[in-house]
Amino acid sequence: MPLEPIVELLPTVVDLSFREGYVRSIIFVSLYVSGIAVALSTLVSIPVAIVMGFSDFSGKQLVKSIINTGMGFPSVVVGLLVLFLVSNQGPLGSLELIFTTEAMIMSQFVLATPPITAISLAAITGVNENVREAARALGGTRLDVALVVLKEARYGIATAILAGFGRAISEVGSVLIVGGNITSASGISQTRTLTTAIQLEARQGQYDTAMVLGAVLLALVLTVNAVVVRFGDGGSVNR
Repeated sequence: MPLEPIVELLPTVVDLSFREGYVRSIIFVSLYVSGIAVALSTLVSIPVAIVMGFSDFSGKQLVKSIINTGMGFPSVVVGLLVLFLVSNQGPLGSLELIFTTEAMIMSQFVLATPPITAISLAAITGVNENVREAARALGGTRLDVALVVLKEARYGIATAILAGFGRAISEVGSVLIVGGNITSASGISQTRTLTTAIQLEARQGQYDTAMVLGAVLLALVLTVNAVVVRFGDGGSVNR
C-alpha cells in the first residue's frame, strides 16, 4: 500500500499510550479514502473539463449549471444517496459495500468531482485567446492548440485537484453515513476518519485525543492550502 510509508513516518507522539495504533490507523484510512476518491475523480473531471473547454454543444450551459450546483451539494444528501445505492435494497446491495471504505470512496468521489471539474474548466477557458491564436498562426493543428492551452492552464488544473482533495479530507457528513465510523475490537480504524473521529472523541469527552486528531487534520488542510497557493503563484508568475 503506497500510503503506508507516509503513515509510518509520522511522529510517534500521535499514538497515545492508552490506544496503541489508534490515531495512526485513522490517519491512514483518511489519506487512503481521500486519495483514491480524488484520483478517480481526476480521471473523470479533467477529460470532462477538456471536452467542455474546447467544444460547443447543445446543453453545455445546462451541464455547467449542474456542475456548479454540485459544488454546493449538501454532503449528507450525497451520503444518503450512496447509502441507498449500496444498501441491501439498493442496486449495488449484492456487492455488500455498506459501511466499507469503498462506499466512503464513492461518496467522496461524488463530492470532489464538481469542484475539480469546475475549477479545471475555468482554468482552461480562462487562458488568453491570444495564446490560441498564436498557436494557430504557427500552423498548429487542433491538437497542438489544445496542448498549448492545457500547458497554460496546468497550474489551475493542479489547484483544482488539490481543492478537491481538501474537500474530501475534511468531509464528515457523508462518510459518517456510509462508513459507519467503525473500529476493530483492538481499536484500529476500519472506516473511521479524522473528521468522524474528532466528532466522536469530543462527544465522549476524550479531548486529548480529539485535539491530536484536530491538529493532524489542520496540518493536512494547511499543507493542501499552501500547495494550492504555491501553484497559483507559480501560474501567475509564468503567464
